[in-house]
Amino acid sequence: MIEMTQRRPLVEALLKFQQQQPVSFHVPGHKNGLLSTLPDAIRPALAYDVTELEGLDDLHHPEEAIREAQELLAEAYGTEESFFLVNGSTAGNLAMIYAVCEPGDRIIVQRNCHKSIFHALELAAAVPVFLTPTWDEETMTAAGLEALQVEQALQQYPDAKAVVLTSPNYYGVVQAELEAIIALSHQYEVPVLVDEAHGAHLRIGGPFPASALVHGADVVVHSAHKTLPAMTMGSFLHVQGEMVKPEQLTKYLRMLQSSSPSYLLMASLDDARAYLHTYTQADHRSFEEKRRLFLEGLSAIPKLTVVESDDPLKLMLRVERWSGFQLKEQLEAEGIYPELADAYQVLLVLPLLKSGQSFPFAEIRSRIKDAVKALASKPRTEWLAAPFQKEMMSEPEYTFREVSSAGCEWVPWTKAAGRVSAGAVIPYPPGIPLIVPGEVWSTEKLALLMDNLAFGASIQGEHRLKEKLLKVMKR
Repeated sequence: MIEMTQRRPLVEALLKFQQQQPVSFHVPGHKNGLLSTLPDAIRPALAYDVTELEGLDDLHHPEEAIREAQELLAEAYGTEESFFLVNGSTAGNLAMIYAVCEPGDRIIVQRNCHKSIFHALELAAAVPVFLTPTWDEETMTAAGLEALQVEQALQQYPDAKAVVLTSPNYYGVVQAELEAIIALSHQYEVPVLVDEAHGAHLRIGGPFPASALVHGADVVVHSAHKTLPAMTMGSFLHVQGEMVKPEQLTKYLRMLQSSSPSYLLMASLDDARAYLHTYTQADHRSFEEKRRLFLEGLSAIPKLTVVESDDPLKLMLRVERWSGFQLKEQLEAEGIYPELADAYQVLLVLPLLKSGQSFPFAEIRSRIKDAVKALASKPRTEWLAAPFQKEMMSEPEYTFREVSSAGCEWVPWTKAAGRVSAGAVIPYPPGIPLIVPGEVWSTEKLALLMDNLAFGASIQGEHRLKEKLLKVMKR
């Protein structure tokens, strides 16, 4: 008998359905791929791109295969209830914030959260209190909060409805005081919501750091597709404890997620959960050994610096006096595509291999060596100074609604200092807003924007940077 952890209820239901050789007189219009003109390598997958049919259950009212798959998901993560997300972690971040607040409510927010958190705050008309994270010198990234910061915020804002954290960050840095922050917030009877998008794999334990769920976080969102073998957009949402009601999350997930969820995507979530659920000590040992040998090989490359973080899946590569953007360009010329680049480095996300699985690490190491060697012919750059944030706790000068009702105008960025931003400006990746509506453009923020542009960073948000214009509130 197959162990329950190995079962994939939704995958099994799809296979059983297709064995019936069904004739499609239903949506989608490609009719099991018959009408599709996609390449032959892609088209066969459309046979499983179906809809809510007999035996395939319904994500928004699960009673059969999807219900069982989500119950196995909750078992895998040790939670009271877990949900499949088909609109990415964005949908989960939106739902958890809607579930805890009403318009005008205050929420304490780690300032280096993902843009989807800021979008959720704006849509919910919440009033954020931003806490500035510490700077991690090892990875050259904004890291986490200190428990003292959170306690001061909870004392100053006793009406806060939630504390919103991000851990680990994009680079694999975990909040050093995460357990203390969660315990402290619960003392004040405030729920903790954690965007753990980059930590879906942490449940498997050492050498990986502990998940926020282990420390008692009330709601946690995981991007399964980031580190587990799930399709892009596939994510999980988990809830535990009594502070946040599962029915509230269910209510908003029904509103925020597609009424036509992809069965291929949900099947990949079912498969990813089973992959995680069956990760063994032998798999751990095999992964650690492959990673160790890869690091040894990289460390022998002249001029290349390898930086590790809390998460063994994340590696940063640096070549002093050349920017991460330059290194990324050379790596891509060798057919190697990193997750992201910043002014200092590129970020690699390693595969969560199991015993018996292989990955071409030796060939990759050779290509990385060639990319580093090719950098010698490129102009050198000066690395940026670490960004300095004066205020450890701040509120936007104006609420999202005040910004919206005041009207806006476009001004040259040379005249934006002191003006209130009417749009978000977001270097992406990693997707952490440089500024959000209601905050004031300082000379420091403008300088950081100029630095990002000079290094070739991609900037999302509401701007017209090609015309050197920024969107601000009318006076």
